[in-house]
Amino acid sequence: MARKNQKAPWEEEEEIIWVSKTEMKNDMTVLQKLGEELVELKPSALEKFPLPEDLAEAIKDAQRFKNEARRRQLQYIGRLMRNIDPEPLQAALDKLRNKHSQSTAMLHKLEELRNRIVDEGDSAIETVLELYPEADRQRLRLLARQARKEKEGSKPPKASREIFQLLKDLYLQEK
Repeated sequence: MARKNQKAPWEEEEEIIWVSKTEMKNDMTVLQKLGEELVELKPSALEKFPLPEDLAEAIKDAQRFKNEARRRQLQYIGRLMRNIDPEPLQAALDKLRNKHSQSTAMLHKLEELRNRIVDEGDSAIETVLELYPEADRQRLRLLARQARKEKEGSKPPKASREIFQLLKDLYLQEK
């Protein structure tokens, strides 16, 4: 006969996961660092984050504080963050950072395309027209010729800047 406090042999035992004190401290430090990154954001960017009301208020307060008060407030934010799931906040923060790097990469691609237009001429203009059918072929040809003349004459790259601005406008219209 089985005792009341013992499990039957066919029942599985629950596995107990031991977490060291160091691991708990490291987790709390990670949450506090996430809180610090949130405090560094502008209020307009913070509005897009899924923050509980008390955490949002604590972050606004931390943005006003200086020195020791700020340090204590950041610890408080870390303590508040222990009660919420940090993954949506981390995902939103990563998305915000990635948005910036994506726009930078796109500007670099537009610069490369502009340089190809200046160097190659019509073949690069055809590429632009495939990407952006509403582009003005004549305007691009004229600007490319002017940019080549400016480059050869060591003059300021006014036409190159115009080509870049035109490409940027086309990209933003499509978006």
